[in-house]
Amino acid sequence: MLQLLGSSVFAGGSTLGTGLFEEMPREGTHIHWVHENAMSPERYLPESLGPGVAFLDFDNDGWMDIYLVNSGACDFYKPPKPLASALYRNNRDGTFTDVTRIAGVPGIGFGMGVAAADYDNDGNVDLLVTGYGGSVLYHNNGDGTFADVTRKSGITFPHWTTSAVWFDFDNDGLLDLFVCSFVEFGLNKHVHCGDNKLGRRYYCIPKVFQPTSSVLFRNNGDGTFTKISAGTEIERALGKGLGVVACDINNDGLFDLFVANDTVQNFLFVNRGNGGWEEIGLSAEVAYSVDGKARSGMGVDAADLDGDGWAELFVANLDREMFSLYRNNRDETFTDDAQRHGVAQATRLLSGWGLKFFDYDNDGRVDLFLANGHPDDMVEIYNTSVKYREPLLLFHQEDGRLRNVSNVAGPAFQRPLSARGLAVGDFNNDGQVDVLVGVNGGAPLLLKNRAATGNHWVGLKLVGKRSNRDAVGARITWSAGGMKRSRTKTAGGSYLSSHDPREVLGLGSAKTLDWVEVRWPRPSDRVERFKPVPDRYSILIEGDGESVPPDQL
Repeated sequence: MLQLLGSSVFAGGSTLGTGLFEEMPREGTHIHWVHENAMSPERYLPESLGPGVAFLDFDNDGWMDIYLVNSGACDFYKPPKPLASALYRNNRDGTFTDVTRIAGVPGIGFGMGVAAADYDNDGNVDLLVTGYGGSVLYHNNGDGTFADVTRKSGITFPHWTTSAVWFDFDNDGLLDLFVCSFVEFGLNKHVHCGDNKLGRRYYCIPKVFQPTSSVLFRNNGDGTFTKISAGTEIERALGKGLGVVACDINNDGLFDLFVANDTVQNFLFVNRGNGGWEEIGLSAEVAYSVDGKARSGMGVDAADLDGDGWAELFVANLDREMFSLYRNNRDETFTDDAQRHGVAQATRLLSGWGLKFFDYDNDGRVDLFLANGHPDDMVEIYNTSVKYREPLLLFHQEDGRLRNVSNVAGPAFQRPLSARGLAVGDFNNDGQVDVLVGVNGGAPLLLKNRAATGNHWVGLKLVGKRSNRDAVGARITWSAGGMKRSRTKTAGGSYLSSHDPREVLGLGSAKTLDWVEVRWPRPSDRVERFKPVPDRYSILIEGDGESVPPDQL
């Protein structure tokens, strides 16, 4: 069965400037929340890393709401007044209302990131908030409120947690959870870095702190989780995890994990089935730079950039390390293509955090958005070629290559920022995917997409039945205007952030859609064909489409 969702677009509401993306003014959106980074003379490392942001539809009204992660009380920081993360309900007219207190999702400790998903398949999106000093799992009660089920769920451990991803690693129809763990840190493990003669302290490079193990939890299907990474290569791989994306790098039907590590090698955990994991970052040539050096991996993502059906990988690094765009060689190895795309040159003096592959102009090709900012606010004192606040970057795919179009993207791309988390989502349901950027110690940016005007699209909310309800891992193929395209619904990506779970398929100038085909994730593996209406959002429910016989695949 195909259900149409209300997708009326709000009219009115001024924006700041013109361009491909326009910044929505705070007074217009009513989003008045500001991130508190707690920057102190001591320069404690957690101060420099947040915040994460998220698009999610917590009340199931078909409109994307917003969650913003804040800092809070911990061993090195006692705020003068209580701090909280923020949940903003979408009012469907370009404005938002703060419902944090009513919903009961203030966060805990010194917050870092957020990962939203329906882990119990009840139709309501749940929320994991990570941080230094503890993580919290909020279960959606379905009535506009959440319950803290952290202890009951078993998702408790003492590490400093950063990015997290919900995905079904064992194909049982239940979303499992991978959580990145950063370095060993605490008030008694703080290190002073800087120029003692001048009395200046800088944020330390994570190289001076000890690495930790990230954690994988299996969903037991009863609201509890079991830590199953013990004894695996996931536990043995000591890293400093900041970003993670779940995708199928070898097309074997099992989701793998690409983890960005800061100052140690990146990890590529390949899912070998039956609970087995193999870390192949070195042999896959994604662990180090081309000259064999560990870099400062922060944001990551995965997408089929060239349309060959195989996932490419992206990782953002610190200035002068250059970012990497890894082309999939289809044999569990990758080649860094960042130079060919011009990404390496454009990012040479930048430090990258949140990022996302998505089709911002609905022409059917994958583009790239990067959020940047140096982690050390003192960098300009000792390095004249690098700035603390840095510009956003936008790349458009043309003729198989990414082209830097930041100079025409809008005024927001000319304004230096200490950007961190980045999420994409269509907050006004016009089929043009918007961007939310978290700013360290500042107000978030909500960027309205103006670039896709004139191109047609189809918006899909996939609902799994036998497979996980969020349909993470679904393979979507569509045909329009004589062009056939496909994508896999990955999970995670960016940095500390969580995205609109819906899929927007760009049709370009084609006014009609021939069909959409969905191969639902295992354990279903069912293939169905639908015919949604262009320029609208539709719900595609597993089992309600037209089955496609194997000989027609």
